[in-house]
Amino acid sequence: MSMTLMGRGRTPAVLATWLMVVLLSLTGCAVPQRGLEQQAQGLDQAAVAAAIRERYEAALPDLPQSKQRHYAQRLYRITGDARYLPLNRDYGRRLVGRIREEIEALDTPGHAERRAREKVAAYPVDSEKQRRRKRMLAEWGEIAYAKSLAFDLTQAKYHGLLNEVDLPGYHRALDYLASVDFRTFLLDPDVRAIYAAQVANLAYYLEDLGVTDLREEVITAFRHQYPPRRDPRLSSAEYRNKIYGMTHFVIAASDYYQQPVSAEEFRWVLDEFAASVERILADTKEDIYTEVGISFLLAGEEDHPAVARLQDALLEAYDPEARMVPSEQGGTDLAYGEHRNVLAIMLLDWPDRLYPGPILSPPQEQETLASCTGSSSSCGASSRWICR
Repeated sequence: MSMTLMGRGRTPAVLATWLMVVLLSLTGCAVPQRGLEQQAQGLDQAAVAAAIRERYEAALPDLPQSKQRHYAQRLYRITGDARYLPLNRDYGRRLVGRIREEIEALDTPGHAERRAREKVAAYPVDSEKQRRRKRMLAEWGEIAYAKSLAFDLTQAKYHGLLNEVDLPGYHRALDYLASVDFRTFLLDPDVRAIYAAQVANLAYYLEDLGVTDLREEVITAFRHQYPPRRDPRLSSAEYRNKIYGMTHFVIAASDYYQQPVSAEEFRWVLDEFAASVERILADTKEDIYTEVGISFLLAGEEDHPAVARLQDALLEAYDPEARMVPSEQGGTDLAYGEHRNVLAIMLLDWPDRLYPGPILSPPQEQETLASCTGSSSSCGASSRWICR
């Protein structure tokens, strides 16, 4: 049959295409339709990252402030683009106001307990995972408040705001954190079983703030609880919790994408990811496996085969019509998907260097104004939210 086709003037390329069509028809179209569409459109990593970025930056003014902060903070850290500073500065003002209120109220009897109850009461209950976490936090007294305060103080330090000028009396907040029994909480296996990523974050926050260094103990306990040999017995939810927790040891060590991490320090993470990449793709979701890929990038292992495998999977998940990576249920809500899609931008368009901060100081504000004056390329219609 091949000779007959060639005898009719068919080129080898046409023949190869015809054979591929026949093969797909016989195998039930083994290559997903979206993958074929992407190949036909010639989509690559940079193009997909740019499309997601354009989609989100056009919609950013309509997203909740928490999503604006999350997006602008990460885009600054991978680009160093001063155009993202205004949204970061808005967040800094809100952060300082919030922490000042807490510092002033810390001496009020019962304040921490009351705020902890409020935070537990406000915890979402949309999924069984959230309901389990809410019940768990309700059992730990002040922890729900203390961990939130630790997060805010760490954010203040990241942005150069943890000082007596911006936050007078901030040492009182640090002294309060030093009085809280975080060790028992972080080393509790039931807590790690549903809160692994948050446990990793909190261990690094407390060390960064100079409150206490529990990192080694927490990592040792985590590895004891989740050795690779246990993986076959873990449910999908348990496995997701484990992998997500592992990514956050790496991400928290980078101060959330502000600096590289040591590949050797996290070799235990990277080696397990490399050995388990196919299960990670099968049993987790885009948010999680994208952070797995970013973990390699933070460790300077851009050329690791696992990175290309994860990037390819993310390209396959991308929806060209929606110009975003949908949820695992196919949802395309922009606010709900912001975390997933900003991570996609990062994995698909990783920079040559990272940019700490931003340090929210007047010189950077002047740089922002300069970059947004008379420059249509920097301040187009889709950038109206950053040039104001």
